[in-house]
Amino acid sequence: MKVSYYPGCSLHATAKEYDQSVKAVSAALGIELKEVEDWSCCGATSAHSTNFKLSVALPARNLIAAEKDALDVMVPCAACFNRFKSAQHHLKDDPKLKKEIEKIVGWTYKGTARVRNPIDIIYNDIGLDNLKGLVQRQLTGLKPVSYYGCLLLRPPEVCEFDNYENPVLLDKMMESLGAEVKQWSYKTDCCGGSLTISRSDIVGNMVNKLMKMAKEAGANCIAVACPVCMANLDMRAKAELRIPVFYFTELIGIALGLKGSQDWIKLHNIDSKPLLSGLGLL
Repeated sequence: MKVSYYPGCSLHATAKEYDQSVKAVSAALGIELKEVEDWSCCGATSAHSTNFKLSVALPARNLIAAEKDALDVMVPCAACFNRFKSAQHHLKDDPKLKKEIEKIVGWTYKGTARVRNPIDIIYNDIGLDNLKGLVQRQLTGLKPVSYYGCLLLRPPEVCEFDNYENPVLLDKMMESLGAEVKQWSYKTDCCGGSLTISRSDIVGNMVNKLMKMAKEAGANCIAVACPVCMANLDMRAKAELRIPVFYFTELIGIALGLKGSQDWIKLHNIDSKPLLSGLGLL
């Protein structure tokens, strides 16, 4: 299958291992990515708190660019995904706003591009049986908790992603790779988001709680799908509470034996090599 690809700013900078692993996994699964031409920042995470029309116009510009290819658009970053879905929601429900945004952007918005996260595409289009059939190395001994965070799921009527109280797509995906997924009730709790700079004390407390509860659930790592969540969990936890954090695509890449998987994890703050080496996964 072929999809448009919107990496967003984070995947070209602090989350480049997410970008690299998404591309490698997509290629292995037969997903052809066509990067959205001349894409720009979607406004995450601050535009919606400063100017409403700006928060719609920025993702709308990218949605219009993606519409030119008449394909679904893959948006790996949870924050970007949320802004794209929010813009679509507002443009669909407010014709007056739609005209204003089109005037600001200088193009016509059709609303034809379906915004999708790679979890959705892999689970629903590729299928877990096909994914499982490509596994070269079972993730035996890996005990992740799946951490969805806020932005993939809420508001539920906007994101339309999974059960917003108890999402399961990522859990089932990790299980198909041979991992022993641990259940916990914090999979949709907030990590503090972009307060990591302005109120690092608040973020630190929230992250410490998540790490503590993950360990109490019996997890030895955390699987995420958001660059903001990754940054907070990977940097803000107390040393005694830390366990490795992975983008879910990195774990798929390890299971599929993809080239470059060892390079991705080198970019993490929390060293995951002892865990992976001890399990024979490196």
